[in-house]
This record gives sequence, C-alpha cells and structure tokens, in this order.
Amino acid sequence: MALRLFHVSEELDIARFEPRPSPSTNTTLGVCVWSICEAHLPNYLLPRDCPRVCFRRGPRTTDEDAGRILGGADHVVAFPATWLEAVRRVQLAVYEMPSQTFFEANAEAGYWISRNAVEPVRRTLIDDALGALVGAGVEVRVLQDIWPLRDAVVGSSLRFSIIRCRNAEPRLG
Repeated sequence: MALRLFHVSEELDIARFEPRPSPSTNTTLGVCVWSICEAHLPNYLLPRDCPRVCFRRGPRTTDEDAGRILGGADHVVAFPATWLEAVRRVQLAVYEMPSQTFFEANAEAGYWISRNAVEPVRRTLIDDALGALVGAGVEVRVLQDIWPLRDAVVGSSLRFSIIRCRNAEPRLG
C-alpha cells in the first residue's frame, strides 16, 4: 500500500508549504514541513487549537483497557463541549502531500517531515468536521470535562495522542 501523507489547515488556499520551525517546544527537528500519515489523519480533523484526546488499540493494549475506555470503538477522538460550536463552524483544507521528500519523525504520532518546500498534490475542503470524523470510522466524544478521560488514557495501555490540552478548561476541583 502506498504511503499517503496529509497536512490539515484552516488556511484553505496554501499552494506551497515552506519549511519552518516546529510549532511546539521541540526544536530538535529544526526547520521542516510537517505532515501526518493516513492512519492518524482523523486526529487532526478539528480546529487547530481544539484540545483533544485521541486513542485506539495498540499492540500492547490489554482487553481490560480496551473494554473500559474504548468500549466497542476502534478509534476515538474526544474534545471538550466548550469547543463544539467551533468544531461545527470550522472549515478545513486537507492537503495530500507528495511522499518523496518526507521521512518519518515519530512513528507513534504518525508525524513525517520534509526539509524541502512541498507543493500539495490534492486539496479536499471539509465543511463538516464531525461528519468527516464519523465518515472516517471514528467515535466522537464531546465531554463536559476532558481531564478524567485524558488521565485514564495516559494511564492505560492504549495508543494515544493528546493534542492542545493546554487550551482546555482548567481541571475541575
């Protein structure tokens, strides 16, 4: 199966991606263009700053953790209810990237990077992020308080990605 890489943005008209510093505090990778592999794409079908907890079964996942946290789902993306209107309103561009110049930066997170400028091969616009998530086979959970789920997932044997939780409401109590 051919490698498919993507970049998701609220900028709907990017013709060329130029290498830039990492948006996180991780400066070890230097200047690059970021992309995500197809298996992790649903984790990014939300507004960029939306806090989320994304998880699925992994090779070391216990049946107990899967039953307790995943339930019957294969892949879950959960976000705070305070972000629901932003999720409903967001327009996203999913840019498919040519894979030739990319190399894997983090297999667990699905991150790939290129040191070269990249022109996307295709752009798909999404006006219904919730529909796109459901269409990708993801169970969506909209939570009043994301922190108990985040803590349960981090303490489990599930594969997970915690994105932008610094933007969530503070912990209750």
